[in-house]
Amino acid sequence: MATKTATAEKLIEANVEKATKAFADVNVKAKEAMEKGTKLMADVTEIAKANVEALVESGKIAAKGGEALAKDAAEYGKSTYEAATTAFKEFAAAKTPAELFQLQTNFAKSSMESAIKEATKGSEALLKFAGEVIAPISTRYSVNVEKFKTAFPF
Repeated sequence: MATKTATAEKLIEANVEKATKAFADVNVKAKEAMEKGTKLMADVTEIAKANVEALVESGKIAAKGGEALAKDAAEYGKSTYEAATTAFKEFAAAKTPAELFQLQTNFAKSSMESAIKEATKGSEALLKFAGEVIAPISTRYSVNVEKFKTAFPF
């Protein structure tokens, strides 16, 4: 009976030792997983913060660019108004229908040339403006893609 008890005790000790080792391994794996999860959350938080900063920067650029576009439009409107006022005064001073017709033709031609020039200038400014507004977001997108490629290599 003493032999059976000794054998049982050895078997219990061996199983306790195996269980202790298994729990230690589980503890190590859980700790490693927790550290990886914590680092991943820190990285995600950093990415989100940088994304918000890029959006804020883009918003600032949009506001500043919008102000510049509005200022340009107001200046063009003012100069157009002044040109029209001058032209109408000239129209009123015309002495013959032929002179009036010539003044109107010149005014229409200069107005059209001015409008085309302003439209071209506005299109170029708008394209440049759109590129400047999207630049911070585009840069963040590229950085995010690279970070996710490294974090989640598939």
